[in-house]
Amino acid sequence: MDTNASTTAANDAFEVAGKRFTSRLLVGTGKYKDFEETARAIAASGAEIVTVAVRRVNLSDPSQPMLMDYVDPRKYTYLPNTAGCYTAEDAVRTLRLAREAGGWNLVKLEVLGDQKTLYPNVVETIRAAESLIKDGFDVMVYTSDDPIIAKKLEDVGCCAIMPLAAPIGSGLGIQNPVNIRIIIEQCKVPVLVDAGVGTASDAAIAMELGCDGVLMNTAIAAAKDPIKMAEAMKLAVEAGRLAYLAGRMARKLYADPSSPLGGLI
Repeated sequence: MDTNASTTAANDAFEVAGKRFTSRLLVGTGKYKDFEETARAIAASGAEIVTVAVRRVNLSDPSQPMLMDYVDPRKYTYLPNTAGCYTAEDAVRTLRLAREAGGWNLVKLEVLGDQKTLYPNVVETIRAAESLIKDGFDVMVYTSDDPIIAKKLEDVGCCAIMPLAAPIGSGLGIQNPVNIRIIIEQCKVPVLVDAGVGTASDAAIAMELGCDGVLMNTAIAAAKDPIKMAEAMKLAVEAGRLAYLAGRMARKLYADPSSPLGGLI
């Protein structure tokens, strides 16, 4: 990236819950072979926010390997999530425990509908969001790509809307760009694609649509070389964002010569 592009990226921070972040790539901490690989991949990604599955990762027992020993919470913003929760009650309880354990107030809410699709149960998600927001949490919320539900979650008070691109862990990429675009257009809070990204071009497409960021885990952790893929995703998010800011050319039905036709020899 040239100097002008680098300057644009540095100045193009986004805000969530009053905090500014330069990197628009958020990454998960699961599915790696060990914590050392996790740390290397996160460093290569340039991410500033890392999601942590509270129900699956040891955050409080120093007698066992701890993520915090490898991914410094003073350097990264930890985003506790409710992966594995299927009811509003479980999700709320999980995040209250996380706040007690680490003082985290910015959280990612996800309430799943079933184990096969891992699609969000939007009814339970709204219930949990309402409860958490009343309890003082700043809630980034995983949801379907339904613009009506997305707007409802924003109206409830969620600080970021995170529609899926495709089922969690599928790597299928952006399946419904029309809905994602509508959600972006109607929301005043940040919109980040969450789930379904498979490779760098998927991340770039999400950013070219106008998303404020992209969250991913499996796309990096399940790659043959997670460290290289993490760097690829970093560059893809930056390129997609820069292309969005630049404004793409208009689509045309027929050819248009790149050189003028007038004055031909």
